[in-house]
Amino acid sequence: MVEAVQDAGVVVTGAGGGIGAALARRFAAGGARVVVNDLDPGKAKAVAEEIGGIAIPGDASAVVDEAREALGGTVDVYCANAGVGSGGTEAADEAVWALAWDVNVMAHVRAAHALLPDWLERGRGRFVSTVSAAGLLTMIGAAPYSVTKHGAYAFAEWLSLTYRHRGIKVHAICPQGVRTDMLTASGSAGDLVLAPTAIEPEDVADALFRGIEEDRFLILPHPEVAAYYQARAAEPDRWLRGMNRLQRQWEEGAAR
Repeated sequence: MVEAVQDAGVVVTGAGGGIGAALARRFAAGGARVVVNDLDPGKAKAVAEEIGGIAIPGDASAVVDEAREALGGTVDVYCANAGVGSGGTEAADEAVWALAWDVNVMAHVRAAHALLPDWLERGRGRFVSTVSAAGLLTMIGAAPYSVTKHGAYAFAEWLSLTYRHRGIKVHAICPQGVRTDMLTASGSAGDLVLAPTAIEPEDVADALFRGIEEDRFLILPHPEVAAYYQARAAEPDRWLRGMNRLQRQWEEGAAR
């Protein structure tokens, strides 16, 4: 059991299912008091009732104040987990790009803006960002998702380097395929790239708790992502050629 979460006030956004629900269950099992946030009130209520938590449905961007009050005045851990898996190319509608940017990046920024004054005054706080391996690498067929997940990772990294000496802990979770509704919605691209090595949401929660115990920023539920990330940095042209082969394989499969 991780001492850092015992009796902690925890908020998990997008917790009505998938990774968010697994995180909420794991924190509750560790002795935390958990606020379950989701756009779907029924899903938020169901998970909250299951774990003895508090359901606060609604937009993840606006949950901090209500959650703080529900937790008795203090949020100790905030899991910015809500996300949208927007597919498409540069030609995707601007509304698709705007939604991806708002949910995948700006919701994190708004939460941090609301949380940091209290955390900095107390000298402690923990921000958990559910990013994606797409935030370190990329994902074929999903420009809005890939670009905004890069933004989410960059913001988590910035938070860590800026505030770690003031007691703020930050974790960026970057899995590949996870067996959730988002993976199902990713279609043939997800079937090709993500499904073969997909893991369960509970595996992601376990990886986070190991990372908390080891005080690690980067959480890789798929350890092989570290080698891909290194290859991308060391030999970008070779890495891009490999990704382009995947793109062509996907296009050829779609054309059949």
